[in-house]
Amino acid sequence: MRAVVLVGGFGTRLRPLTNSVPKPMLPVGHQPMIARLVERLGGGGVTEVVLALGFRPEPFMEAFPDGRCGDVALTYAVEPEPLDTAGAIRFAAESAGIDDTFVVANGDVMTDLDVAALVAEHRRFGAEATIHLIGVDDPSSFGVVDMADNGSVKAFVEKPAPGEEPSNLINAGTYVFEPSVLARIPDGRVSIERATFPMIADDGGMYGYATDDYWIDAGRPEFYRAANLDLLSGVRRDQGCEAISPLARVHPEAMIRNSVVGDRVDVAAGASVVDSVLLPDARVEAHASVEASLVMGVVRPHAVVRDSMVGATGVVAEHATLECSATPLPEA
Repeated sequence: MRAVVLVGGFGTRLRPLTNSVPKPMLPVGHQPMIARLVERLGGGGVTEVVLALGFRPEPFMEAFPDGRCGDVALTYAVEPEPLDTAGAIRFAAESAGIDDTFVVANGDVMTDLDVAALVAEHRRFGAEATIHLIGVDDPSSFGVVDMADNGSVKAFVEKPAPGEEPSNLINAGTYVFEPSVLARIPDGRVSIERATFPMIADDGGMYGYATDDYWIDAGRPEFYRAANLDLLSGVRRDQGCEAISPLARVHPEAMIRNSVVGDRVDVAAGASVVDSVLLPDARVEAHASVEASLVMGVVRPHAVVRDSMVGATGVVAEHATLECSATPLPEA
């Protein structure tokens, strides 16, 4: 089975981290986000993944020069202009010659979903499209579904106003499609959530598969940080990571607590890192403090970073405090 993975976004919410690294290439537990996603798809029976690319395709090609990620073959579909989600899916599927049932996944979703079970339910339903659903406390920021008793989707509401949600079940970003879905997508920019899904639901061809698996949208700073730290806490099914990369340099007099310290990171004597992610090549100098933050750049001696992001070119000056902010400022 083949899959299309959407990785063409700009990663706006994770700037300035994504000024230098495309969002799906950011590490989750010392491994690129996209690699963890492809590994999950491969475990569910996917043998080839088509990466639907737009923004900066080169880092993906450089990361997988032999066109493989583990046991899964990779191909690339670089859209000539932004096509939104449905347009990107159609472009990638047609570029790869997909003409049978296929899987689609958002490139920033971290989940323990059993993809093979999703495909099996799709076939049992006899559906044109089946979407993975997750129940959440506040569904107003997501695509929400109104389900019938037989599993069909009666209505698909993208980001309803608070209090107007038909259920707490949201679109969790993994789908199974029949190739007929592609014929529903016109040329140009088209949203799968706002245009295509309601059309399929109205025709009775959309079904939902709800699970209580681990799931997180890692495209937001607080959730990207959580996706890393969750690998330390044991909440993931069969997934974890070392807190400190073997390639990191952490002084014996530094304090690391509930944090992921990436490759080639340097943490000096007296430094404190708590509830944070230090991405590859970050540097935390003597007696600096990093708390609940994401750091790519440099934190100078005695500086304090709290609830913030430091991009690859960011420097927090000696004795300075960065709180609830980012450096350098995200690009416009």
